[in-house]
Amino acid sequence: MAPLSEPGSVRRILVAHGTRSAHGVAMVRELAAAVAGRTGPLDVAFVDVLGPSPSDLLRESDIPTVLVPAFLAAGYHVHTDVPGHVARSGHARAVVTAPLGPDPALVGALVRRLDGAGLRPDDRVVLGATGSSDARARGDVRIMAGHLGARLGRDVPVGFLAAGEPTVAETVARIRTSGARVVIAAYQLADGLFHARLMETGADAVAAPLGLAPEVIDLLVARFAAGAAELAQTR
Repeated sequence: MAPLSEPGSVRRILVAHGTRSAHGVAMVRELAAAVAGRTGPLDVAFVDVLGPSPSDLLRESDIPTVLVPAFLAAGYHVHTDVPGHVARSGHARAVVTAPLGPDPALVGALVRRLDGAGLRPDDRVVLGATGSSDARARGDVRIMAGHLGARLGRDVPVGFLAAGEPTVAETVARIRTSGARVVIAAYQLADGLFHARLMETGADAVAAPLGLAPEVIDLLVARFAAGAAELAQTR
């Protein structure tokens, strides 16, 4: 059984997508450990590729539980999948918080990742996201592109890898017609298949995922605190 919070307190579950990349899974677990260092013990659940699932963990106990979706946009997994796990588990006191993004607090982390990738003053930046069939999630990515563009003082178009238009490769190709150098800001939490695909889109450089950026940790801590406060109001 996964470790639980102290009796009478709140259990915390960080919900991630899941990846076949061992490095990506390790990054999620390192992120969870960093957050747990400030919140107290927490568990990690995955909605795809590997387990345990949120419903697996929720069935372990009836301790009041906060689930934080570590997703950068609110699509199917946030609106449908995670709440569905809660419903199927039969857990009586579980709260699903807002996802990790979009949030203007993440801009600083994106800028540092771009600087680490060698961003130059005249470079064009593309926000590269996995994509979603859910229009709300694609809208969230565009919101984040607006936040990043405001910080950089330039337009930041978006590109999607799996679902949504335009694709990252299309956006990069369009910008290249102007002769500009293109750098992709990876709007992704961890390494994995989709970050590898960003490397194949024709850009001059691709920034690292957000990973263990302090802004990510701060936001997750804040989400857990908000969920605990919501639970406290229902006692």
